Amino acid sequence: MIYIFCLIVSYLLGSIPMGIILTRIAGKGDLRKVGSGNIGATNVMRVGGLRMAGAVWLLDMAKAIVAVILGEYFIGDAFGAWCGFVAIVGHCYPIWLRFKGGKGISSLFGVLLAVSPLSFAVCGIEWLIVALTTGVSSMGAIIVFCLIPILGFAISMDVGLAFLAIGLLCLWRHRENIRRLFGGSESKIEWKWKK
Repeated sequence: MIYIFCLIVSYLLGSIPMGIILTRIAGKGDLRKVGSGNIGATNVMRVGGLRMAGAVWLLDMAKAIVAVILGEYFIGDAFGAWCGFVAIVGHCYPIWLRFKGGKGISSLFGVLLAVSPLSFAVCGIEWLIVALTTGVSSMGAIIVFCLIPILGFAISMDVGLAFLAIGLLCLWRHRENIRRLFGGSESKIEWKWKK
């Protein structure tokens, strides 16, 4: 029963649409009707600037971190990683928004930080280098999705399987970005501190 409880709570935590909540509080309107229509931090930056995007990023990380801690506390480290995966599922398919959510990258980094700070640092540095040098956030993210299973299996088989599931889910959520990358039409980040 405790397994089911942790998984349900993790999903509900992941489902909290931080981007929509913060942009509405800031008077920026419905995030789903502007920019790319996505509820994640990248679209928040388009309408609210870098500071607001950073706040959304941290909050999306936080909800995944809480899910991991919950699973670790009640069951163990490997289950914590799976609770993190379920939180990312909630972020991508939130019950409150008719299962139309974000793409999971910020929550993924929350799981990495909670499970393995070293993996978080490796992936964070990689993403920053690629995003800053190319201006294409999704390219750095896609490399992260391919990298995390390797880092997970270096920790343990169970964590590796959870990280593999996370990577595959996030790759699926970025399938349109992948098509645009191959087609040369992927949009670049507008690095604006304030909007």
